Amino acid sequence: QVQLVESGGGLVQAGGSLRLSCAASGSIFSFNTMAWYRQAPGKRRELVASISSGSSTYYTFSVKGRFTISRDNAKSTVYLQMNSLKPEDTAVYYCHTYLAGAGDCWGQGTQVSVSS
Repeated sequence: QVQLVESGGGLVQAGGSLRLSCAASGSIFSFNTMAWYRQAPGKRRELVASISSGSSTYYTFSVKGRFTISRDNAKSTVYLQMNSLKPEDTAVYYCHTYLAGAGDCWGQGTQVSVSS
């Protein structure tokens, strides 16, 4: 099993920046694809960005050019740098990975609120 602990959320004005961190327990971190999802009130949880073990990245269209996902395998931590934030980015952001045998693993979530 792996534990994921997010931090770095908060309240920011539109156009501002935040950096989310997700610290993972366990030695399997460097082998796993890590991802950030978000869920806004009344909406489905959606994939925001992901990064493979080889550091290939994916971004959903709405955040391309504004968000950057990265990982530090030595610290077992994945980051999401969010710039030029918009009110529609307001959501609870979740860290995710998938483990064979254990399935989907989620963090507790961190709230990001962007005021206009």
